[in-house]
Amino acid sequence: MELIVKSRTGKVSDRHQVYIKEKLGKLERYLDKISKVTVEVAEEQRRTDNNTHRAQVTLVGEHGILLRAEQRAADLTTAIDVVHDSLQRQIERYKDKHWRRGKLRRQGNEIVEALPEAAAPTEEARNPRIVRTKEFQVKPMFSDEAVEQMELLGHDFFVFRDAGSNEINVLYRREDGNYGLIVPSEAQK
Repeated sequence: MELIVKSRTGKVSDRHQVYIKEKLGKLERYLDKISKVTVEVAEEQRRTDNNTHRAQVTLVGEHGILLRAEQRAADLTTAIDVVHDSLQRQIERYKDKHWRRGKLRRQGNEIVEALPEAAAPTEEARNPRIVRTKEFQVKPMFSDEAVEQMELLGHDFFVFRDAGSNEINVLYRREDGNYGLIVPSEAQK
């Protein structure tokens, strides 16, 4: 497992780096073949609170699984603990949906369809499903036009075709009030 620790607001102390490596290394117990874990830490100043530490962890596993968790806390170790717990829950949910429930299982290089296990009604109700599909025309526009359109609609995200690259992009509102832009790229193997 390759572990990369980045800091936006200075250097991460050796003590914190050791703690991060030990804590996030435990995730290999829950998911085999984690190829890369990227940890971004930052210290933020807020008006209401004192300084808070933000930890964002992105985990890349086999079969293209990508998990991400972010947490803010008064100290960095607490933020890492909560992120670890969140990633552990995401791994369990992933394994439950894709491997244990009998959808598709792998044996060697072949995919074998397994018989579905009888699920209790409470378990079925607990798992969310797609209940509505919406179609709309995607117009070519630039990102500043997409921001205006999103604000006019009052949505938290907006899907549009970029006029320059002709690719589908997603614009979203971040927690800090700024905007984020999701741009597609080719998957790396």
